[in-house]
Amino acid sequence: MKLLTDELLAALLANAMTRKQESGPFDSRPVVKLFTPDGVATWLLTEVDPDDPDLAFGLCDLGMGYPELGYVSLTELAEARGRLGLPVERDLCFRANKPLSAYLEAALEGKRYA
Repeated sequence: MKLLTDELLAALLANAMTRKQESGPFDSRPVVKLFTPDGVATWLLTEVDPDDPDLAFGLCDLGMGYPELGYVSLTELAEARGRLGLPVERDLCFRANKPLSAYLEAALEGKRYA
């Protein structure tokens, strides 16, 4: 499965452009959720760097109790494998219902992503 469709990439780029135009804090909803089906790692991505579309920004939670906001390489995610050798997948059913900061807060409290 392709991690990002053209439509998702366009939405991630649009968020990046909006962030550049905003003068204050920008707290968008995640566009896509990626995860390891045979592990506990999860990435909720809100945007990609317009100058380097391989770099995506969002909530990175490797399941070790230290979720953080940051950048991740989409190439590295596509090459990553879980404990059983399964690749990272896109959650086809995920629809963000809150801003990224709310997901970060929940992750810091050890709650699951809904």
